[in-house]
Amino acid sequence: MTTSTIRAGLEDVVVSTSEICFIDGEQGRLLYRGYDIHDLVAHSTFEETVYLLWHGALPTRKELGGFVKELVARRRLPAKVMALLKSLPRKAAPMDVLRTAVSTLGMFDPDGDDNSREASLRKALRLTAQIPTVVAAWARIRKGKDPVAPSPRLGHAANFLWMLFGAKPTELSAKAFDTCLILHADHEYNASTFSGRITASTLSDMYSAVTSAIGTLKGPLHGGANEQVIRMLLEIGAPAQAEAWIREALAQKRRIMGFGHRVYHTEDPRATHLRRLSAELGRQAGDLTWYEISRIVERGVKAEKGLYPNVDFYSASTYHSMGIDSDLFTPIFAASRISGWTAHILEQQAHNRLIRPRAEYTGPTKAEYVPIDRR
Repeated sequence: MTTSTIRAGLEDVVVSTSEICFIDGEQGRLLYRGYDIHDLVAHSTFEETVYLLWHGALPTRKELGGFVKELVARRRLPAKVMALLKSLPRKAAPMDVLRTAVSTLGMFDPDGDDNSREASLRKALRLTAQIPTVVAAWARIRKGKDPVAPSPRLGHAANFLWMLFGAKPTELSAKAFDTCLILHADHEYNASTFSGRITASTLSDMYSAVTSAIGTLKGPLHGGANEQVIRMLLEIGAPAQAEAWIREALAQKRRIMGFGHRVYHTEDPRATHLRRLSAELGRQAGDLTWYEISRIVERGVKAEKGLYPNVDFYSASTYHSMGIDSDLFTPIFAASRISGWTAHILEQQAHNRLIRPRAEYTGPTKAEYVPIDRR
């Protein structure tokens, strides 16, 4: 038996080193490869951010142009994978569909079980290009609509909205969605990233590692939290009812999703941008209801519990204002986080050691076996 200090949920346990992402929970800072998230939102694009996460440096104009061209060329799904999507039950949850589709895509990848860096980068590129296609295609298929083919003329964010709605997005919508993708791209050793790295540490293939990460992201305590937030906002219904609702919820000690964070002890820097986007998109839609409810809930929770909103809180009203179905919020999270997952898988493969923690046993130690006929 061990005598080590146990930290439930591995809270504050450092399990490895990484050069990909840094979180300063006290100051509310988030850095990708040393670059502040605020600077990336102001000046970068999701495609450039992906390149940074994978290669460790911002691309030159020529490098970025070639990278974007490769992403665009890999957006289409294999015909048999599209046929699989069309054969699935229409009531299937989008995250379940995404998990199945990614696992299936691995069977069609020509690099298969090749874990060399070159092959893994090609697989990362295909996954990043194709996951948005899976999500958008399923969103339409389940409603009896034909999937919309990817557009080679649109950027990554705008193309997803094109495939989802069948119409070219407004400049604000495309920019807002690109910002959301940047904000969700990576977040150090979060649960899904850790899950993916554990799978990669066994020398399994990238598709298996990403499938593990998707399964972890599905949970309501991780990626699924933003779905819970929009349900709460819809339950409240109107700004005039928000203050009374939050007072009653807090008095009943109900859990308010979208607040607090294991690492941040001040405002989540991603929430800063999502709050702004929620307002801007609400104005574009001519309906600030969900933003206004969110602001009232935020003030109430902060005043009563001292908690700040996390990335999930304002992403809910942001996506809702864009007309995106709530059960697509988490798959969209995956469409962004695939960049970070694959960056971590690449890093794990480069410096691999099997991740195998221990547990402190608390069960009996002298149980006497009783033959079945005497039990």
